[in-house]
Amino acid sequence: MFQKILIANRGEIACRVIRTARAMGIKTVAVYSEADADALHVREADEAVAIGPPPAAQSYLAIDNILAAVAETGAEAVHPGYGFLSENPVFAERLEKAGVVFIGPGSKAMAAMGDKIESKRLARAAGVDTIPGHLGVVPDAKAAVAIARDIGYPVMIKASAGGGGKGMRVARSDAETRDGFRAASSEARSSFADDRVFVEKFIERPRHIEIQVLADGHGNIVHLGERECSIQRRHQKVIEEAPSPFIDAATRAAMGAQAVALARAVGYRSAGTVEFIVDANKNFYFLEMNTRLQVEHPVTEMVVGLDLVEQMIRVAAGERLGFGQADVKFSGWAIEARVYAEDPLRGFLPAIGRLVRYREPTGASVRVDTGVYEGAEIGVHYDPMIAKLIAHGVDRAQAIAAMREALDAFYIRGVGNNLGFLAAVVAHPRFAAGDLSTDFIAEAFPGGFTGGEVTTERADLLVAVAAVVHHRNQERDGALGGGAAAAADWVVLLDGARRPLRVTRGAAGYRVTEGKTTRELTSDWRLGDPVFEGVVDGRPVAVQIDRKGVGYVLAGAGVRVELRVLRPRAAELAALMPVKRAPDTSRFLLSPMPGLLVSLAVGPGQEVKAGQELAVVEAMKMENLLRAERDGRVASLHAAAGDSLAADQAILEFE
Repeated sequence: MFQKILIANRGEIACRVIRTARAMGIKTVAVYSEADADALHVREADEAVAIGPPPAAQSYLAIDNILAAVAETGAEAVHPGYGFLSENPVFAERLEKAGVVFIGPGSKAMAAMGDKIESKRLARAAGVDTIPGHLGVVPDAKAAVAIARDIGYPVMIKASAGGGGKGMRVARSDAETRDGFRAASSEARSSFADDRVFVEKFIERPRHIEIQVLADGHGNIVHLGERECSIQRRHQKVIEEAPSPFIDAATRAAMGAQAVALARAVGYRSAGTVEFIVDANKNFYFLEMNTRLQVEHPVTEMVVGLDLVEQMIRVAAGERLGFGQADVKFSGWAIEARVYAEDPLRGFLPAIGRLVRYREPTGASVRVDTGVYEGAEIGVHYDPMIAKLIAHGVDRAQAIAAMREALDAFYIRGVGNNLGFLAAVVAHPRFAAGDLSTDFIAEAFPGGFTGGEVTTERADLLVAVAAVVHHRNQERDGALGGGAAAAADWVVLLDGARRPLRVTRGAAGYRVTEGKTTRELTSDWRLGDPVFEGVVDGRPVAVQIDRKGVGYVLAGAGVRVELRVLRPRAAELAALMPVKRAPDTSRFLLSPMPGLLVSLAVGPGQEVKAGQELAVVEAMKMENLLRAERDGRVASLHAAAGDSLAADQAILEFE
C-alpha cells in the first residue's frame, strides 16, 4: 500500500480523498494555486505545494507543475479527483514514465472513452446500445445543419472532449444548429482546448441514468447499480439519487451487463461510470463513459456500503476486489443535492464572494462533502460548487424527508446560493412521484425559478415562527430592562396583510393563537441562532431567520418571505407609511453576473431589434449571450470588450 499520495485537484473532492487516505493511514499532499492558498484542502492535507497562478491552465491543468510537486514530495501515487486532469491520458502516461501510480484507469482506456466519438464506436462494437447519430467530427456550421437535417430534429450538438455540461446545445431548427455549433465549439475550445463537436439524435423526455462500475487489474469487474441523474439544468446535474425510482431489476441487470461488457472491452481498471439515456419505455442508449470518480459517487456509497475512493486506491496498489457481483447488496435510498454559488432568481447566474456565515446541517441520515469553511472565498476561477448534501433513508420517502429538513437547516450567507431552489425541487409533487426527466426543471418551472410557492400552510407556519422569535426577543429585552414581560398581542405584516395574533407560553414551549386556530411550537432555539429548528404541531421544521431592519426574512422549503412583527398600534401607523419605489433601470443593459465582457456587437447610435445580439459575457467558462428585449437605439457604451464586470454593472445605455 502507498505511504503517500498527491491529490491533483482542489475543493470538496480533494478533501474527500484526503479523508479516506487518512482513514487508511496514507499521508496526503495537496496542490494549490495562488487563489487557493487558504483553501480547506490545503489545510487538511499533510503537505501542500503551490503550483501556479489562479487560472487553471497555469496551475491545476499544468502537468509539469504537478509532476514537479510529485517529485518534490516523494508521493508514490496521484489521485486526480474529477475534472481538471482526471481524464487526461497524457497526464497518466507522464506519471507512469516517472514511476508514479495514477489512481485511475490505464491511459488507453481513458483515451478511448474520453473521446465521445471513439467511445460510441467502441460501445457499438462491444454490443452496447447507442443513440442514432453522426459519429464523425463536424467541420463547420453548414455541415452541422446538413447532418441535423439528415438525422431529424431535435439534435444534440456535443463537444467530443470534456463534460460537465460544457460544449453542449440542443437544436430544433437550422438557426439553432448554427448558433449551437458556434457556442459548443467555443466553449469546448475554452474548457478543453479541443473544439471538435459531433451531432446525435436528441431523445425527448429522456432520463439520464448511469451505472457505477468497479474493476481491478486482475480481470474482475462488477457494477454497483444505477444512479438517477435526470434532474439537470443546462446539462449539469443538480440532484442525483440511488437507486432510480424508474428502473426495475431486469433493466438494472441489463444495463449493468452492458456497462461491464464495455469496461471489459477497453481493459478498464478502477472506478468508472457508464452513462445511459433511457426513454419512457425503458429502452436505454449509451451516452458516454466517465473514466473517473463521479461527483455523485456518495449516493452509491451510501446504498452499497462501500468507500469508492478506498477501492480506487486499493486497485491502483494492485489489490484484487474483495467481492464479486453476487456480493453487491443494496440498502435503503440516498439522494444528493449539489449546493452551488449561484442566483436561481437571476437565471442561475454564478455568484462570488465570501462565505460570511456557513453552517452545515447535522444528523445521522445526513452527509456533507465540502471544500469550504466559514470565511472562505468563492472566486471566479473555478467551479462554483459550495458543497454536496447527501441524505439517506430506509426508502425514498424517508430520504426525501431527510433531504428537505437538511436543506432548510443548511445556512449560508455572504454568497448567493441555490438552497431555496433545491428545496423547491425536492418538495415538488412530480419529484415525490418519481416522475423525472432531463426536462424536469424546465417543465416544473416554465417561467424560470421565482421562488417556491407560498402556500397558506407555509405562510401560517412562517407567521407563527416569526411571532415566537420576536416574542422571545422582546422577553429578553424586557428582562434586561427590568420591565415586565413582552406584550403577548402582535400583528404580523406579510404581503400587505395584517394578521393579529397572541403568543403565550405553553407546557413545553409557546402557543400562537390566530383567530380560532392555535399552534404549539416546541424548540430549544436560542436567541441569535439563525435557524429555528423545532416541532410545530407535532411536525419537525427548520426555518432560517435573518433580521432586516425592523423586520425579518424567513426562508424554508424553497420559500422566502419578508415580514414584520409589530404591536397593534405600531401596525396601524405602519399602514400610513409611503411605499419606496425601485429605480428605473430599463434604459440600461446590465451585466446579469460577475464575468468578462467577451464582445460587444453594437455601438453608439446603432438601431437594434428585439432579439438582436448585444454582448457576450463569460463566467465560469460559460458564454452568456445577451440580446435586446425590444427595439431601440444605443445611446452610449459603459464598458468595453475585455472589461471585468460586476453583477448589475451597466454595459450600455439606450436612448
